[in-house]
Amino acid sequence: MSEILKWRSPEEAEQKRPSREAAMEAVRTLIAWAGDDPDREGLKDTPKRVVEAYREWFRGYDECPGDELSRVFEEVGGYDDIVMLKHIDVESHCEHHIAPFLGKAFVAYLPTESVVGISKIARVVEIFAKRLQTQETMTAQIAEAINASLKPRGVAVLIDAEHQCMSTRGVHHKDVTTVTTTFTGAFKDSEELRNRFLKLAGYG
Repeated sequence: MSEILKWRSPEEAEQKRPSREAAMEAVRTLIAWAGDDPDREGLKDTPKRVVEAYREWFRGYDECPGDELSRVFEEVGGYDDIVMLKHIDVESHCEHHIAPFLGKAFVAYLPTESVVGISKIARVVEIFAKRLQTQETMTAQIAEAINASLKPRGVAVLIDAEHQCMSTRGVHHKDVTTVTTTFTGAFKDSEELRNRFLKLAGYG
C-alpha cells in the first residue's frame, strides 16, 4: 500500500497527543505572550474554545484517505473519459504560521475499470486540508492518494487559494491567490488533456 494511504489510527494519534490540559495551558501562554491577561473575564474560556477548534480544524490527522477511496463501482457502462469535481471548498492552515488559507480545488481522473463515489473525492481533499499544510504539498498528496487507490489512467488537481499569512501579516497583499497544479499519467503526458482540464476548471 502506498505510504500516502496509510495513516495512524485514532488510538495511535491520541497516544502521541499532549493532554487537553497541557494544550489549554499552551493557549494561555500564547495569550500572555500576545500581551493580554488569560485570566480576565473575556478570555477565561478561550483556551477551551481554541482546543476544541483545533480538534475540528485538524481532524484530518485522525482520518485516512485510503478508507474513503476503498469502495469503488465497476459498472460504468464503458465510460472512460474525464470524471471531474469543481469548486471543492479548501479550508486549511499553513504549516509556517498556522494561518488559514482558503480556496477551491478542482480534481479530475480518467477511470480504468471502476469509479469511486464523487463525494469521496471531496472527502479526500478535506482530509488533507484538515492538517497543517503547504498548498504545494497538499496538491500533490491529493493526486497521489487518488492515483495509488484507484489506479486511473491519470489524475489532475488544481488548487486556487488565498493565504492569510500573506494577506493579514507580512506583505499585507489582499486578493492575491496562489494556484498549484499536479498532473499524473495521461494528464501529464497529453497537453490536450491538460488543456481540457484547465478549460473545464475555468483556467484555460
